[in-house]
Amino acid sequence: MAKLSTDELLGAFKEMTLIELSEFVKEFETVFDVKAAAPAAVVQGGPAAPAEAAVEQDSFDVVLEGDGGKKIQVIKVVRELTGLGLKEAKDAVEAAPKAILEGVNKEKAEAAKAKLEGEGAKVTLK
Repeated sequence: MAKLSTDELLGAFKEMTLIELSEFVKEFETVFDVKAAAPAAVVQGGPAAPAEAAVEQDSFDVVLEGDGGKKIQVIKVVRELTGLGLKEAKDAVEAAPKAILEGVNKEKAEAAKAKLEGEGAKVTLK
């Protein structure tokens, strides 16, 4: 059996439809007895800040308040941000208001909020 390079594999994946790629992933999981979904990571804050800096919040929760009528686009962004599978991301969007990311730093929270709002979602940071 000939070995395929990474570029050749990526080229083949680029030519596949989403349905074909989804079927491939399911078959891959079955054959190799693995799970392709990445675990959702929770980013923890750094070491404790001095007392005078304690007033500024350094850990944020990104809360999805609503999908703004663009559920599919918002689900795609939720999957991208969290690493959730399609069903889990859909359930999270439908369960709004729901925390999408918890305990993230300000930059990541602002970036996530901007991405979600760019797709029409209503988002708050807590």
